[in-house]
Order: sequence, then structure tokens, then C-alpha cells
Amino acid sequence: MPRVLILSNQADEYRVLLENAGLPDLELVGTSEVGEALSIGADSEFVFGEPTLIRELLPSLNHLRWVQATWAGVEPLLDPSLRRDYILTNARGVFGELMSEYVVGYLLLLERRMLERHQAQEEQRWDDTLTGTLRGKTIGLLGVGSIGAHLAGTAKHFGMSVRGYTRASESCLEVDTYFHGDTRLAFASGLDYLVSVLPNTPETHHMVNSELFATLPAHAIFLNVGRGSAVDEAALVDALEQGLIAEAVLDVFEQEPLPKDHPFWSTPNLWMTFHTAAPSFPADITRLFVENYLLYIRAEPLKYQVEFERGY
Repeated sequence: MPRVLILSNQADEYRVLLENAGLPDLELVGTSEVGEALSIGADSEFVFGEPTLIRELLPSLNHLRWVQATWAGVEPLLDPSLRRDYILTNARGVFGELMSEYVVGYLLLLERRMLERHQAQEEQRWDDTLTGTLRGKTIGLLGVGSIGAHLAGTAKHFGMSVRGYTRASESCLEVDTYFHGDTRLAFASGLDYLVSVLPNTPETHHMVNSELFATLPAHAIFLNVGRGSAVDEAALVDALEQGLIAEAVLDVFEQEPLPKDHPFWSTPNLWMTFHTAAPSFPADITRLFVENYLLYIRAEPLKYQVEFERGY
């Protein structure tokens, strides 16, 4: 009987969920410790877990056929020095709702001046100044994968116009206008909101840079829910300090945790949320494994396969 090794800090919860799923012809073993994993699961054909833990075990998995990561980002497994003789699938299709809540939540917080209203209440000061609105604004999505597509649909619900910048695809019908290649500055021109949902690849490194910030209107709000490597952080600090853009909301960073001496801690009009925008809830991720396992035993292509060379 084939065996799946669950290697995660939430291994016990994942194991219960998989046991309840009643998958046929599958033995389950689980742990959060790499050392224990070597003794109980080194001969496993399948691994389900966190990329940082799996990376340590990878050379010892002699029968490995498939890894289902519990994260969307699988950078720890993409090092060219690591083996690539297995199928790697990541977590996709489960973060769109969470990211939409996050993005719209912060846009409403800023546009509706919620903190200012509360401050006025604390000061017993009547503040009936007009607020902004999402309706009629233009949002630009850097990357329109599963998360970007969900954001596009949410933006349309609030009456926004949607631009999308992608490598080539134009599959999301909620995007009003697509941009590709060297049209990035035209894409950014006139945006009210810019949201980066970019993966971590050599092509996306510092794609959000000083040139892009200079193209945005001064009232623009920038949000990053993709990968920290997509943003030139020094350029963002300059853009906020010089008033080239109005606000920035960052969930991800080039180095995590953020160093104590990083300038972001004192940068004006910057909101940080410390990689909490869309956590991997075990029930959601387990559904991905179950769906892919059933495809696997039917010898059908798995969903959300990662191309090692492309990085996503």
C-alpha cells in the first residue's frame, strides 16, 4: 500500500482530516520533526507538507513520486541543486477569498478614513468630512493567476475598473484591459490602486521599482500580497517619503522576519501585516491533496503542478 508522509507543524490536524476523507489504498504517517520523518516515512511515495521541512528530507526519499506543498510559495524546493525527479504541486485556488478580504479591507480602511473617524470619536470631535469610495476607481493587478482572478471579480463587485498585467494569459473575464511585456508603465499610468500578486521568479525580481512608482499618481495606494522579492524596497521607501504615492500596504517582504534596523519600521504611510493575509487553513489544503490523490490513482494530470524552471 502506498504511503503518504505528512510533514508539517500541523501534522496531527492534517492526519485527522485525511483519515476522515477515507482515501482508498493509502497509509498515513505524520510528524513535524524531520528526524522522526526519516524513521517513519523515508520510503514514502507521497509527501504532504511544508516546503522548508520537505527540503531537508528530500535527498533521503528514495521512492518519492509526488509532493503536495501546503503553501503557495515553494521556493525552498526550487533550488537548482535539488532533485526534480518528482511531481510538485502547490496550494492554489484556496487563497482568493482570503486575499480579497485583505485587499478590500485595507482599501476600505483607508478610503473610508476609519481610523480618523475613531480618533475623532476619542477626541469627542465631530468629523463629517467626505470619505473616498472604491466605486469608479481603477485597480491594477500585477499577476492574474487564481488569486488575481478572484481579486478582479471582487473589484468588479465594488464597481471598479480592472487592469491586469500578465506574462501572456488573458483568461480572467473580469479584467477589463490586459497588458503584457514592455507595457508595464502604461499599465500603471492612472491607477488608483496597484496590487502585486507576483510569484518569486527571476523575471519578477524588483518589477515594482522606482520607475513604476514614478508612473503612478500621487494618490495611488500600493499593496503587495504576492512575494517580497517583486518590490525594490529602497524605491518604495523613497516613493512614500517623497509623496510619489499616498500609501502602501505590505504583507510580504524580501527578508522575513523583517530586521529591526529596516527602514520600513519608520517609513510614513506604510502598513505592514507580517505575512498574515492568507494563512493556509488545514481543511482547505487537505481538500487539494484529496482532489489530487484521486486524480493520481486514476493516472490523470494533477492540478497546480509547479514548473521547476519557471518557478511556479
